[in-house]
Amino acid sequence: MSIILEKVYHTYQPNSPYETHALEDINLEINEGEFIGLIGHTGSGKSTLIQHFNGLLKPSAGRIIVDGMALSDPKTNLREVRRKVGLVFQYPEHQLFEETVYADIAFGPKNLGLSEEEIARRVKRAMKMVELDYETYRDASPFGLSGGEKRRVAIAGVLAMEPKYLVLDEPTAGLDPRGRDEILERVVRLHRENGLTVILVSHSMDDVARFANRLIVMDDARIIYNAEPRKVFSHYETLQKVGLDIPTVTKLMISLHEKGWDVRTDIITIEEAKAEILRVKRGGCGHA
Repeated sequence: MSIILEKVYHTYQPNSPYETHALEDINLEINEGEFIGLIGHTGSGKSTLIQHFNGLLKPSAGRIIVDGMALSDPKTNLREVRRKVGLVFQYPEHQLFEETVYADIAFGPKNLGLSEEEIARRVKRAMKMVELDYETYRDASPFGLSGGEKRRVAIAGVLAMEPKYLVLDEPTAGLDPRGRDEILERVVRLHRENGLTVILVSHSMDDVARFANRLIVMDDARIIYNAEPRKVFSHYETLQKVGLDIPTVTKLMISLHEKGWDVRTDIITIEEAKAEILRVKRGGCGHA
């Protein structure tokens, strides 16, 4: 099953002096099990796009289909769609409001009308998935936690709905390096161990290069690239023109190549760079 967008357009405040075209002719398919990176400069349409995945925004034109359910069909249960597609907004801890961690994570499942036993099962499972010890945190106030812990509670609240697709809008924004690494490691583990489809919106080229198996690049309301990261980052001149960058390690390899090193310039991860530099040095071909 998949999320499919067909010729999707979205216009804010149509037929007014403030009319803004946020999405134009978007054709996209997201398949189960993928880890997708979504990148683009501020105002490119990323946030508008992801809010169409579960019907929070309706397209001005076009069709959206989630696991065979057309969102424009009056018979489609949008609650079911939003259960399948979990969306974690930027700074999700700002949406924490209950007195305890347990109550906050249980909020969504309660709204599904589930039994107390099922709610408890889901809360425990979600806390385990983000590595928050149940006994330690269940009765704690979410407002007394660290930034990274709050972020994990917010993600657990979405996971308790047991979605198939997890959409994260800049999940590491505002966190210190340790909190940032913790969140990313847990997201990657959720993808690998639980089979979650992940759509990660990020401004970090290093992160999407390291984790995503496909990159979607947006500029001026359109998708300009939709391919595996190595192919996307090979267009570094175009990316820079639209306000984006390339991974730090790719810049290093390009610099070494320009200095005469016989190295590949399509390297996108530290592990690849290490292996490539060692290969060149062992071969005695450091400088051309």
